[in-house]
Amino acid sequence: MLRSTAVFSLMTFISRIAGYLRDWLQASLFGAGPAVSAFVVAYRIPNYLRRIFAEGSFSSAFVPVLSELKQKGDQKALQEFLDHIAGALLAAVVVVSALGMLMAPWIARLFLLFADKDAQTVPLAADMLRITFPYLTFISMTALAGAALNSFKHFGLPALTPVLHNLAMIAAMLFLADYLKVPEQAMAWGVLAAGILQMAVLWPAMGRLGIRPRFRFNFRHEGVQRVRKLMLPTIFSSSVAQVNVLVGTMFASLLVPAAQSWLYYSDRLTELPLGLFGVAIGTVILPQLSRHHADADAAGYSKALDWGLRIVMLIGTPAALGLALLSEPLTAALFRHGRFTAEDTRMVGYALTAMSVGIPTFMLSKVLLPAFYARQDTRTPMRAAIWTVVANVLLTIALVTPLWLAGYKSAHVGIAAATAIAGMLNAALLWRYLRRQGLYHAEPGWGRWLLRILVGLVVMAAVVLAVRQHVGDWTVLPALWRWIWLMAAVAAGAAAYGATVLALGLRPRHLRH
Repeated sequence: MLRSTAVFSLMTFISRIAGYLRDWLQASLFGAGPAVSAFVVAYRIPNYLRRIFAEGSFSSAFVPVLSELKQKGDQKALQEFLDHIAGALLAAVVVVSALGMLMAPWIARLFLLFADKDAQTVPLAADMLRITFPYLTFISMTALAGAALNSFKHFGLPALTPVLHNLAMIAAMLFLADYLKVPEQAMAWGVLAAGILQMAVLWPAMGRLGIRPRFRFNFRHEGVQRVRKLMLPTIFSSSVAQVNVLVGTMFASLLVPAAQSWLYYSDRLTELPLGLFGVAIGTVILPQLSRHHADADAAGYSKALDWGLRIVMLIGTPAALGLALLSEPLTAALFRHGRFTAEDTRMVGYALTAMSVGIPTFMLSKVLLPAFYARQDTRTPMRAAIWTVVANVLLTIALVTPLWLAGYKSAHVGIAAATAIAGMLNAALLWRYLRRQGLYHAEPGWGRWLLRILVGLVVMAAVVLAVRQHVGDWTVLPALWRWIWLMAAVAAGAAAYGATVLALGLRPRHLRH
């Protein structure tokens, strides 16, 4: 599992580099204005639906059923299942995409509920939604292929295909924006092109394994019915973070026009450790847990889960602390170019600091959810998700309202903080349900493990803060020096943390499952 996670993380890292180039270009060309906020809405809604019909809800229900058929060794039944599930998924996403395009003006108004009715943000968002909604169809087919490949222990190509997404958007911004009346619409066309390109690359890979689906449309097929029953409760649970982001998107329309963009950039930066480690571990551990459950191996199931939790704590906590301590320097180095102002840098930095607090628990949820999905239990995570979304709405109202009434431009920080706190609640509820069901028994050595991490965090914080104090105001530095000092701070902090945990007894053998 460590090797598979490393492969997935490496491919995701390459994708994140391309993603940074995309975000840097977007910030430089378009800044954080109303048209960018319109794109954020038009991008987030199909992205949320992608979590349902693609990576999140669908994959969580699809992989355990596929793994069970694979363990039985019945190739004919497995191929028949793939044929019917592909047909059912295609029919569903085509209908949803068509409805989304028809209802784009009303959807845009819903998610920009508090925006000025005379502003252009709502019609711009509606126009971009008509472009981005078909992306859902292509990315859902891509996700089906990726989940199937992961079940056969092929993690590299599915993890690498998001690079194509970023490259397609970069190409659209560079070569299409100048020909459009609203240049920012180039990003929406880039999203659509990305979905087509990813499917074109990943779908043939199934053929090389001899499992490429033929679309068959029998919705009463036993496998389709099983996935449907498992999938419905996971719509909330597997995408609770995305639901919370959508809630934040609605409330951000109440604030200054750039608030949507500030939250978008901060969210993109928090996705770096989540994608590199949280999603990687969760993706690798789900087929493993599914196999242990299919084999009735309770001890192996518990040990695999224990491994995932330990790796998350080892990596997730320093990632969160590093982002919090270097939020403004990181934003300045990455985005402080062109039309992205010093004020934009500060506002994104504030939101990133607030959001970083929740990163370890976001990552824990990525490991805890597969513990239920592998057993084909999707109702328990749904209960946690419902409580989490309710808490997020209440926290957003409680934190944002006083800041908004007081006229603070930084009221969007309340949305980021609410999302982080809600993420903590979600992980705590999942942990409680897991322990109550007796599914997990901690392996010996957790006390020493956490002590090493805690001491490493203290040493790391001292080193990073010393570098920050030495540099002073990062926004006034030339671009090259921002990068130099950022790399120095990251390297010094990582070296301090790594050296400390090694000195306290951590060894490579502890990372293996």
